[in-house]
Amino acid sequence: MAKNIQGLAHRLGAKVVGEIPDTGGGAFGMARLASVLATRLQPSQGLRPGRPSDPTWIVQGKVPMSEETKARLTSIASELSKEGRRVSPMQVAAQILEDSVSLYFVEK
Repeated sequence: MAKNIQGLAHRLGAKVVGEIPDTGGGAFGMARLASVLATRLQPSQGLRPGRPSDPTWIVQGKVPMSEETKARLTSIASELSKEGRRVSPMQVAAQILEDSVSLYFVEK
């Protein structure tokens, strides 16, 4: 993606009228989710840094869900995890929630 969307639009004689959130699904949804999490999750700071997280996630809310949903999130997290970089089921859930809410407000 171009780093300067406004400049690109100007050179093409176009006008930016909106933004599309970083969301997707279908056959490439898992690859996109892995890419987004790899980009957004950063190691924490300090003497004993914990699991990498998105520094913009400041609210630690609890989200109720069924056992089936938790199992599916665990499966997705296992597929997205790499050696030395573990992704938790709740990080997957948080990213899916962020994407869904973002998409809702773009479509509205």
